[in-house]
Amino acid sequence: MIQQLGLVAVGGAIGAVLRYAIGHTIAGGEFPWSTFMVNVIGSFALGLLSVMAINNLVSKDATLFLGVGLLGAFTTMSTFSIETVDLLKNDQYTLALAYSSLSFILCIIGAFVGWELGDRLQIN
Repeated sequence: MIQQLGLVAVGGAIGAVLRYAIGHTIAGGEFPWSTFMVNVIGSFALGLLSVMAINNLVSKDATLFLGVGLLGAFTTMSTFSIETVDLLKNDQYTLALAYSSLSFILCIIGAFVGWELGDRLQIN
């Protein structure tokens, strides 16, 4: 268990640094290109890794390091995307629609409420 936690922690540290570096490398403008790109890249990478893990082409340790750690810190969108695809692949269309819709709506509401609370409390 300690070894697995270490793999996730190291992968997470690398993923967080990569996300930070990309965010400071890619010009954003009005459209958040860096976040958009890491979410799309991360979703693609986790999809590829998931199939490789299911087919035993990568070890459980590599999956923890890359999938949970690196890609988990690089983007949370990748996990959300794979969970939605998994529901769709298992013919759970209603649940996939509910999960994706509720996640989208409630996460934005949560971010808005947190933002408003921070403004009201003058958190800087």
